[in-house]
Order: sequence, then structure tokens, then C-alpha cells
Amino acid sequence: QVQLVESGGGLVQAGDSLRLSCVASERTFSTYNMGWFRQAPGKGREFVAAISVTGSTNYADSVKGRFTISKNNSKNTVYLQMNSLKPEDTAVYYCARRRTFVVHMATSYDSWGQGTQVTVSS
Repeated sequence: QVQLVESGGGLVQAGDSLRLSCVASERTFSTYNMGWFRQAPGKGREFVAAISVTGSTNYADSVKGRFTISKNNSKNTVYLQMNSLKPEDTAVYYCARRRTFVVHMATSYDSWGQGTQVTVSS
């Protein structure tokens, strides 16, 4: 497994923006398909966005048009740019490495970071 460390979370107001970062420990990062998930209190882990080694992206309907996932292989980092944040975006956000084809299922991912808290006030 690969070590992943997320950062960039915080407390913001509705309508604000945040950029989350996830740094991987492995030099083979360029070969990884990556994803972001989130988990709100009392709820299950929810797919947010994914990016493949070719750069193709997928988004949950709830964040489409507001969030952007990107990947910088030279920095071993995957980003999640979050704009127009809403209170319902409040959750712990996790990055993960995908190993199978189903991008929106948590079971497709085998390495997870510790998470970063995002809180959006109304």
C-alpha cells in the first residue's frame, strides 16, 4: 500500500472555496488512479471525484460543476478544488488509490489517507 496524507481542510462560509491536497509517498504515483471520498457524521463514505492515469475525471452529481480534481505527478499530489461550498459539503475528506474499474465504490480503493475535515457554515 501507499502512504497518503491529506491537507487543506478548514472552516469556511457557504460560497467560499478550498483546495485539498493529497501527497503520496511512492515515486510510482504517475501510475495511480486516484479518488476523493467524504464522510459526514452518521453517514457512510461517499464518492466525490476520481481521476485516472490518463487524466479522465468523474464526479458525483452533487459536486459536478463546483469541484475539480487534478493530479500533479511531479509532486506526487492529487488536488480537489472546491468552489461554491455548501453546508452539505461538510465532512471528512479522504483521498485514496483506486485498484479496480468501478470508480464510485470505496471497495475499489486500497490505500486511504487519514482524512481532512471540511466544515462549511451557513
